[in-house]
Amino acid sequence: MLLTKNLKIEEAASDFCGSAVKISDVYPFDAKKTLTCGQCFRFDETEDGKGVFEGVALGKYIRVSSPDENTALFEGVSFEEADDFIRYFDLDFDYGQIVDMTGERFGRKSLIYRAAAAGRGIHIMRQDSWEALASFIISQNNNIPRIKGIIERLSRSLGEPIGGGKYAFPTANAVSAAGIGALSPARMGFRDKYLCGAAERVSNEPDFLFRVSRADFETADSMLRTIRGVGAKVSACTLLFGFGHKEAFPVDVWIKRSVGKYFGTSFPEEIDFGELAPYAGVLQQYIFDFERNGQV
Repeated sequence: MLLTKNLKIEEAASDFCGSAVKISDVYPFDAKKTLTCGQCFRFDETEDGKGVFEGVALGKYIRVSSPDENTALFEGVSFEEADDFIRYFDLDFDYGQIVDMTGERFGRKSLIYRAAAAGRGIHIMRQDSWEALASFIISQNNNIPRIKGIIERLSRSLGEPIGGGKYAFPTANAVSAAGIGALSPARMGFRDKYLCGAAERVSNEPDFLFRVSRADFETADSMLRTIRGVGAKVSACTLLFGFGHKEAFPVDVWIKRSVGKYFGTSFPEEIDFGELAPYAGVLQQYIFDFERNGQV
């Protein structure tokens, strides 16, 4: 495992929700790249447009920024909670080595290395497993602004208030107990039956997601796909962003259109990642971000 060791945690001053912590030696970390690359739907940039994001994570309303690539600032987070957010934003993992390994594997003139270099600072977040599953069920055949709107309305309807006019993501028990009719205010269309079914499964089998977390990648993938409405893409996204399986390589419209340019094959299963295979999902995020921002 590639780790950045000896992170420095300090209390910081903030006028936002009281406490704050500054985490140093996290290079490379870019809050804006991490929070706008399509893996999380609960954060928005503040109106000043200076790379400061407000949103909900781990049941708290917080503010996140990266004053530089070596520093992460969490406002609304106490010193005692710092470790939880280090894990959530995967701050102790050395993504700089992934970029370097990409250049060594594919060449520094390759398109995939250009994407990795441009995406340096993106971290794969370790979100709540139920929230990740539900969010990517909602994401099917959808775009990011609409996904964010659905999740915000769903949270307001069924989630617990956490201050600042914000609401926690509703638990599986809350969604299951409310039933499919209660999902109509979120305006998620055909996805409501899939979300309700997933909530019922998780609610009726309280250890289901724990068992998924303990399984190897192939077994975990098979388990998630037993839920109606969870196919290859939703499962891969859930495993990548909710269970820490960095080997997961979600294939969506962006990837289908572009993967051939990066690896010489239009079939992701044929890509030879070599020693980067355990981190294929990180490369997928570099590609997604590179394509979405029109940097090719």
